[in-house]
Amino acid sequence: MTSEKPKVWLYLLLLTLQYGSQPLLSKRFVRREVIVTSLVLACEVAKVVCAVILLVKEGTFKKLFQQWSLVGSLTASALPAAIYAVQNSLLQISYKNLDSLTFSILNQTKLLFTAFFTFLILGQKQSGKQILALGLLIIAATLLSVGESTNKSSSGAHSENILLYGIVPVMVASVLSGLASSLCQWASQVKKHTSYLMTVEMSLIGSFCLLASTAHSPDGEAIKKYGFFHGWTLLTLVPVISNAVGGILVGLVTAYAGGVRKGFVIVSALLVTALFQFIFDGKPPSIYCLMALPLVTSSIFIYQKYPYVDRKKKD
Repeated sequence: MTSEKPKVWLYLLLLTLQYGSQPLLSKRFVRREVIVTSLVLACEVAKVVCAVILLVKEGTFKKLFQQWSLVGSLTASALPAAIYAVQNSLLQISYKNLDSLTFSILNQTKLLFTAFFTFLILGQKQSGKQILALGLLIIAATLLSVGESTNKSSSGAHSENILLYGIVPVMVASVLSGLASSLCQWASQVKKHTSYLMTVEMSLIGSFCLLASTAHSPDGEAIKKYGFFHGWTLLTLVPVISNAVGGILVGLVTAYAGGVRKGFVIVSALLVTALFQFIFDGKPPSIYCLMALPLVTSSIFIYQKYPYVDRKKKD
């Protein structure tokens, strides 16, 4: 176990940096004219490539391929994959219309919705302190929503864009993330899928869903008119690859470090986002972000620290 500690800390560090830098990378290296669907599809393909490489390196690819079945894959991965595909599209829209720190903090509300859907689907209860933590998270999200609208009040049209194309997409994406996460947990418990296999299946299914949706969508028309890589530069690959690596690291951190440490990674990533935004954009956090940040960090800490304990089982 001691020999694995350096590897565990490396995964934690890398995931913290990836979570914290992803919004900034997307904002800096993805032009506004880039077609969202093309970016999401590229991220999914990159995840498949990374997961397959790791399965081959592990030596389990052949065995899993022989045991794989279409029915089992659709049962375990189809619905969450479709949900994640929609979620990723919403996140790409939000990246372009919110500052990096506000996006990162609002994105943490997915924990609230994960808790709700986990209870709904799996019957997992929350402790009193966890409910308090979720309440703090809602207050923080409300502060940020009001703050974004107030800060942009000098331009009514821009305020409306911030709300409709920044805040609303990331909040809807958080709801979808909670639902998909709960479905994945259910699938892993029932189907015993490995994280790498789930990544491959869900990325492929999600990609097919997105491709099907382009037949009658504005993005589909834009791809036909301008081409798949419209607005791309070589640097656009940076957030694409970062997103794929992040998807792999989430599975590794969960497997080697557990959910509690992953919670601390999420908190640390908020600080990384604030630091990077100040260093590279020269933009200090707004007063609303400063008010919301301790609420978010404390709520996530409380939620991870005080899980529900069944008194009957304890006795």
